[in-house]
Amino acid sequence: MTASAPAFFPNRRKRHLDASPLPRHFHGPQSHTRLSQLLRRLFLPLPPEARSFAFDMGNYISSVFGRPSDDGRGLFSRWVRKRQDLTVAMDEEAGTGLPFVDRRRVTDPRKVTLEAEAVKPPQQWKKRVPYYKKAYEATTTQHNRRLEEIRIDVKFQEEKLSEIRKSDKAVKEDLSELFKPLTAEEENEVHDCFYSRGPSSKVLVLHEPSNIEISKEKFQCLRPHCWLNDEVINLYLELLKEREKREPKRFLKCHFFNTFFYKKLACGKNGYDYKSVKRWTSHKKLGYELIECDKIFVPVHKDVHWCLEIINMKENTFQYLDSLGGMDHNVPRVLARYISEEVKDKSNRVINTSSWHEEPVDDIPLQQNGWDCGMFMLKYIDFHSRGLPLSFSQEHMEYFRKRTAKEILRLRAD
Repeated sequence: MTASAPAFFPNRRKRHLDASPLPRHFHGPQSHTRLSQLLRRLFLPLPPEARSFAFDMGNYISSVFGRPSDDGRGLFSRWVRKRQDLTVAMDEEAGTGLPFVDRRRVTDPRKVTLEAEAVKPPQQWKKRVPYYKKAYEATTTQHNRRLEEIRIDVKFQEEKLSEIRKSDKAVKEDLSELFKPLTAEEENEVHDCFYSRGPSSKVLVLHEPSNIEISKEKFQCLRPHCWLNDEVINLYLELLKEREKREPKRFLKCHFFNTFFYKKLACGKNGYDYKSVKRWTSHKKLGYELIECDKIFVPVHKDVHWCLEIINMKENTFQYLDSLGGMDHNVPRVLARYISEEVKDKSNRVINTSSWHEEPVDDIPLQQNGWDCGMFMLKYIDFHSRGLPLSFSQEHMEYFRKRTAKEILRLRAD
């Protein structure tokens, strides 16, 4: 297309444009320069036809007098239609080399989406947990929760059944015999030993199997408001052993340690000395092994206070009974270590006492004074060896003192 002067400018000097590409800075009419710069920013670099005056649509005035040889608007439209498709170009002017998307209208939106996705960097997809796994985990959690509820309910029912069995056994046992009053003759005999005159060193009782003798002075610890001594406690425990041998079907198979056992066991450098008590439980002396017992009774002396530890060999538990309601967790730890070594040494068997637990002791009879702890301990042993609940209280202690004195004088526990 050649640029011809408009008809109303007859003396206009013609200017011939060469066919070389446009320079970077086009020095033409101000409107042409502004338009070309705008097009270069909005679209791609202008084609060679952009040098035409008609392309700049400056011939709108000449169109009034006659149609020019080139229609600038038509040329512009044809150039735009050739580039309707979306293209990716490089920002040459910025010199960054980064791709950008042409801003022209696009007829096919699907192609826009595909081309845009091709330019985007790959997306890091997050791995999703399959639905079946989530459903399985939820089902497993509910299943485990239900199993835990069933386990707790079973344990509760077992404890309830155990209490019922104890109650039934207590009903079958003639509890009236446990609180049978002393006869007048027995009352006088006990009273004379408690308060009659005479030498305090007089021996009232001698138990030949254990070689324990009780003098009048030691026997008087059974009077009210007095603390029980080792000799009286140990002799009564010997009588309980003999009672079990006489009537094995009526009483549990038990072992009764004396008051010196725990003190000897826990006197080592580290609070434990098995060797010092290793020979106390030989089969030759006992005629049985501790693993064969139902319960093992261990008296524990706390300076001026008597407590009791019960090792339940059948239920694998420890019970600490304190008539003042106290607790000493060190005692079951020491005895757990002892029973493990004892069974291994005497029975050549290995038991894991770490799985045994301390059974809580609730609602046991408690003393209401400062001198009946020894008597409470002996009655704890007496009732547990029968398999009976502790159905006594502080008000029975005076009677139990007289009854124990009578049994020691007779050398026979009822």
